[in-house]
Amino acid sequence: MTSVSHPPHVDAGVGASAPHASWRSWVITANTVLGHVVAVPAALLVLAEIAVLSAGIVGRYVFRSPIIWSDELAGILFLWLAMLGSVIAFQRGEHMRMTAIVGVLRAELRAFLDTVAAAASLAFLVLVVWPAYEFAADEAFVTTPALEIVNSWRAAALPIGIGLMLTAAVLRLIRIASLRSLLASVAMVAGIITSFVLLAPVLKPLGNLNLLIFFVFVVGAMVFAAVPIAFAFGLATVGYLALTTSTPDVVMIGRMDEGMSHLILLAVPLFVFLGLLIEMTGMARAMVGFLASLLGHVRGGLHYVLVGAMYLVSGISGSKAADMAAVAPVLFPEMRQRGAKPGDLVALLAATGAQTETIPPSLVLITIGSVTGVSISALFTGGLLPGVVLAVMLAAVVWWRYRREDLSHVKRASGRQIGRAFVIAIPAIALPFVIRTAVVEGVATATEVSTIGILYSVCAGLFIYRQFDWRRIYPMLVETASLSGAILLIIGAATGMAWALTQSGFSASLAKFMTSLPGGVPVFLAVTIVTFVILGSVLEGIPAIVLFGPLLFPIARQVGVHDVHYAMVVVLAMGIGLFAPPFGVGYYAACAISRINPDEGMKPIVGYMIALLIGTLIVAAVPWLSIGFL
Repeated sequence: MTSVSHPPHVDAGVGASAPHASWRSWVITANTVLGHVVAVPAALLVLAEIAVLSAGIVGRYVFRSPIIWSDELAGILFLWLAMLGSVIAFQRGEHMRMTAIVGVLRAELRAFLDTVAAAASLAFLVLVVWPAYEFAADEAFVTTPALEIVNSWRAAALPIGIGLMLTAAVLRLIRIASLRSLLASVAMVAGIITSFVLLAPVLKPLGNLNLLIFFVFVVGAMVFAAVPIAFAFGLATVGYLALTTSTPDVVMIGRMDEGMSHLILLAVPLFVFLGLLIEMTGMARAMVGFLASLLGHVRGGLHYVLVGAMYLVSGISGSKAADMAAVAPVLFPEMRQRGAKPGDLVALLAATGAQTETIPPSLVLITIGSVTGVSISALFTGGLLPGVVLAVMLAAVVWWRYRREDLSHVKRASGRQIGRAFVIAIPAIALPFVIRTAVVEGVATATEVSTIGILYSVCAGLFIYRQFDWRRIYPMLVETASLSGAILLIIGAATGMAWALTQSGFSASLAKFMTSLPGGVPVFLAVTIVTFVILGSVLEGIPAIVLFGPLLFPIARQVGVHDVHYAMVVVLAMGIGLFAPPFGVGYYAACAISRINPDEGMKPIVGYMIALLIGTLIVAAVPWLSIGFL
């Protein structure tokens, strides 16, 4: 999963009146103070989650005395981490959004749409802050079973987090826009909302046609206008529920809470932090160094190394952005020296991002498990071979393109050098196997195993690689909270949207349509691939899964497709959409990480994407590749 920052803004002082300009320094100061107030507890919450889950494992397996309240405490802290992380992501402009359309517009219009996006986000927060307070107040009547405290201690994270985001949204609007632009954008958003309110008597009798209006046209317009996806989902769902049904607004908050509170999602921040750790401790560099010593003298050798390194690193971090950031800086300088074109480098990097979406511990697989009930252990086992199939397809393209590469200047590594690189890489290469074995053998859950990986990486960095920069820990913790908050807020908003779709009867209609398709399983899987390639390019992976997973997985069972097999097809198809230009935001993340202009990779990536599509069709056609080892 990737996050895309907002495009550059026009200076706030341009066209601003004198009073507005005089506010600017106060706003910057207030925003900085808010950032520190939120970042410090968010970083501490990440550490607290690691400590609580580690204590649970130690208590259960070392002292044979389970800590019965550890999961409950972890769940309480987790909701606070998700909401505070969302605030940090909002401040940093790191909430996921699609910028492919606005990115090609002229700077003035792009800046105005950025202001409109902030105003739309503010509108959603204004609409839900009071229902969030009501929800937290109602939870005061619920007592937690293990800790025996009122549940409002946990639920209070929602109104407080939304209130802090609301404050950040106001400060952001004042900071990024001229007074004229600010007033125009707020007036535009308020006018659109008012128009929908006035049209409520007309909308109610339309029935399920409102699904098309709110969840296709309204969501589509906001997503293409670069409104952050979580806020686009949330605003459309609140509008649909408030204007076309009699459902109280507090229900939306309840569904968001439900979506963000799955304990399995605790793996998200912990695996994000683990990905940052393996880069910082030098473990990723050690793995890449060993692979390069093996294949560096072969035509296209370092390209094969890139494919293999992404496969191995994905087995540790679970985060595509972390994977690419760990591998690209190590390999790209040498690949450039050998004559590789920048466009081909970024194209292959993006393609390997799509290829490794099924490699455990993939955050997308964890999300599928949380929203569909499919065994995380089975998904982790089933994801290994499909990744190999796609790796072979990418390697075939690399072989064709570099079959005449001149390597006369490249010196082959000696057996001694390869052996030394292997010894150095052993602790790093072992980590994916430690993680997978711990889950499959039942030593730890998919959530807890991330803490084992973190402790392993810390020890490896301190005592084996002797590369551990303590000064980077706090920024890494804050970055973990920010990315996790952005992901979890999308899951919460998408859960509310999926609930609204289900209550409308849409899921029943969709099930009837999909099960009546002629051609049986092959046609069903083909439609699934096309659907998720499109969804992956527009919505990104996790929101698409949360939105459509609960609807489509039961249908797949009805037509006779194994859950794990279907999950692999869905994830691979979605990865193609996520990393394929011009809409796939994963492609632009790869460009940002490798510092290569997106235009350079457009042509080279076509061959890789065709290879990935062929590989996905093979996985879809041969279920054994996904379920053979279950």
